[in-house]
Amino acid sequence: MQAGYEDIQAQGAELIAISADHLTLVDSTQQSLQITYLLLSDEDTETITAYNVIDVTNTNIARPATYVLDTDGRVAWKFLDPKFDTRVSSDQILTELNKL
Repeated sequence: MQAGYEDIQAQGAELIAISADHLTLVDSTQQSLQITYLLLSDEDTETITAYNVIDVTNTNIARPATYVLDTDGRVAWKFLDPKFDTRVSSDQILTELNKL
């Protein structure tokens, strides 16, 4: 995601990632990977539960999920996958942003 972050911002969008990991691990990950977009900790899984993306095989983590919201805050597109290692590319996000 970091590689496409500037392109996402150029579309007038923002990228926010949420992890079920403890804040210390989230901060460490953000620093070690030099992530410049917002990376949040949801260790109590409140947001992950609210968006119904809890991993059914491990309720301490989220399934990979990506949401594109329109300017009214409505979900315009979403990607959900049961596999923990499947991620959406920044190119796919840009494609969806261009549809708005």
